[in-house]
Amino acid sequence: MTKALEGIRVLDMTHVQSGPSATQLLAWLGADVVKLEAPTGDITRKQLRDLPDVDSLYFTMLNCNKRSITLNTKTERGKEILTELIRRADVMVENFGPGAVDRMGFTWERIQEINPRVVYASIKGFGDGPYTNFKAYEVVAQAMGGSMSTTGFEDGPPLATGAQIGDSGTGIHAVAGILAALFQRENTGRGQRVNVAMQHAVLNLCRVKLRDQQRLAHGPLAEYPNDDFGDEVPRSGNASGGGQPGWAVKCAPGGPNDYVYVIVQPVGWKPITELIGRPELADDPEWATPEARLPQLTKMFQLIEEWSSTLPKWEVLERLNAHNIPCGPILSTREIIEDASLVANEMVVEVPHPERGAFTTVGSPLKLSDSPVDVVGSPLLGEHNEEVFIGELGLGDEDLRLLKSNGVI
Repeated sequence: MTKALEGIRVLDMTHVQSGPSATQLLAWLGADVVKLEAPTGDITRKQLRDLPDVDSLYFTMLNCNKRSITLNTKTERGKEILTELIRRADVMVENFGPGAVDRMGFTWERIQEINPRVVYASIKGFGDGPYTNFKAYEVVAQAMGGSMSTTGFEDGPPLATGAQIGDSGTGIHAVAGILAALFQRENTGRGQRVNVAMQHAVLNLCRVKLRDQQRLAHGPLAEYPNDDFGDEVPRSGNASGGGQPGWAVKCAPGGPNDYVYVIVQPVGWKPITELIGRPELADDPEWATPEARLPQLTKMFQLIEEWSSTLPKWEVLERLNAHNIPCGPILSTREIIEDASLVANEMVVEVPHPERGAFTTVGSPLKLSDSPVDVVGSPLLGEHNEEVFIGELGLGDEDLRLLKSNGVI
């Protein structure tokens, strides 16, 4: 069975997380992704190692289904080879600092001369403006994209989210732009530039908070549990921030992840009152309607927690689901990695590796009926040098030996 992006060649000049997360998705969709690394390799091969002298999980979990070649693009011969690689590519992706590829001699204008059909995607920290040259990291993007100021409790500091919305979130946005550009190329015959900034991607994921910023002009936000509102959207703990109030309630025996997140819809209030042993609240005018409950959300969830804290979270989940009440257990990383349903859905997969042995990673969240994904282990550094340089670029064995001895690969 062919894959969705079969026949698409991707020149992957990315490193760390935002870029590799994007190119890994392209590889999972069937593209031939060739990861071009400096002879020293992507820095994450050596970062956060759990085993000595083998590629770290940081690297392996972001670079599955790719091929690896090494190339010193600072040398003249390296630039010549890079030119040929660009000529053969459908997509080129990079996430270097601003202007780094230009300084190599490969401006967008030059790249268009080499290959007018190439889609050239760049991931940067910020767009044009005063932040352009700021160094961007995951939590910096969260800080400047609206996430941190709205995450946490109102009496505490701004908090980062564990989800990598700055890096991998931006990578997903980049994939959307790349696929759109490839589709448009079918009509125009031309490639184009795709630019995605980490700050912009985080902001896109925080749009509901900008919605609420504008709603503040007309008074306090009733769906928030906060008592006081200024002129900025406050941190609101575990509040859903949506049309239906929600909260994480404690469960027995009281461990750090013994919680269930519960959403109280109008239709769910009566069965909730029965579950918590307070059926009289279903018709009490001070509790019976959403409008009556909104001013006392904190008290409402306290009542639910008095019940839930006496039961294990899986029993709480079972009882709530029996009444079609929206809810979900807080799953720890250990519970997720051991979740049989996630394994069955190929979202938690075990992948062989020639040096470190099998490792567990996250599978593809994109499920296409005609383009199934087989997650293949990440490549060793330069593993495909001979395959690409000799088999595809037509260099000879002696050429390859000289490239090695001259420090080009």
